[in-house]
Amino acid sequence: MTIPTQTGSALDVVGRVVDGKSVGLDGLPEHADPLAEALQHLRMDGMFYCRSELTAPWGIELPPMPNCLWFHVVMDGTCTITTADGTARHVGPGDILVLPHGSGHRAADDPASATPLVFDLPHEYISRQYAVLRHGDGGAPCSIICGVAHLGHPAARLLLTVLPEVMHIDAATGRCQWEWLPSILALIAAEAQTTRPGGETVVTRLSDILVIHAIRAWIETSPEAQTGWLQALRHPQIGHAISLIHRAPARDWTVASLAASVGMSRSNLSARFTELVGLSPKHYITQWRIRLAEDLLTDPNRSLADIAISIGYRSEAAFSRAFKRETGIAPSRARHQLDIVDLARRRR
Repeated sequence: MTIPTQTGSALDVVGRVVDGKSVGLDGLPEHADPLAEALQHLRMDGMFYCRSELTAPWGIELPPMPNCLWFHVVMDGTCTITTADGTARHVGPGDILVLPHGSGHRAADDPASATPLVFDLPHEYISRQYAVLRHGDGGAPCSIICGVAHLGHPAARLLLTVLPEVMHIDAATGRCQWEWLPSILALIAAEAQTTRPGGETVVTRLSDILVIHAIRAWIETSPEAQTGWLQALRHPQIGHAISLIHRAPARDWTVASLAASVGMSRSNLSARFTELVGLSPKHYITQWRIRLAEDLLTDPNRSLADIAISIGYRSEAAFSRAFKRETGIAPSRARHQLDIVDLARRRR
């Protein structure tokens, strides 16, 4: 996975392999650290966020958003957030709650309060991606920055699949570990309360920082992060094999060529790769190519045949069969999926 250019498209992550070593677009060897690269690409390339000014009693339902990430930053006041399994979490000023899989949930001043669908409530739209919600009955105030985001880079989306349903960073813990957290929250609050030029971009970038650190904190401290795909990334040889696949998806990879590139026998690579990742090397290569294709399909100027060749398929037909087998829909249909803001509006 080469360092992306400013376009951020999947084309920018297709590198080359020379003499068994991955090199970037400039021909220089790259540092093989798949975990660091996945974190590097945790950028929200599609976001809709809302400053919610709430007064008790109040409640809202936030629906499932497929292939997206929900996050909440409590700026002032307290509330209870209840996830789909009935687990209730009390959150207060400075708390950050991230739902990496876009799961539906409810937020309220009290679990007994009514929770109408958030998209059914009137919003003041400051821009296409930014709105203000004022809701409640005049009691105790609560201010929350709520956001739903799409992470476009395939490595970032793959990382999200192994994260837990909910990550809660409470203010007390966060401020002990991250001295800068109060300053970031203050900046978000200041920008969210005004409509200055560039404010939307500032809040988006600051939200990036908060979400990335929440994910990194979970990876560094959770026992669950020491298993599966994340453990595979840390394995010196399997991690290297994954990195090679990520960086050169169009190469005609075989188990034999991967094994030779990382200094393992074919049988050992296949067994260890499958054990750690949960997929055979061949199936992982297919899934990675399809993830890249999903990104490339967002470019209306790219033909299906061109996309197929760029990710390692010899024909458009072969690519279409693989794509439909993995996703359940044809690539031509996936190309016309709604973007995140349109999806939010359609929900309304």
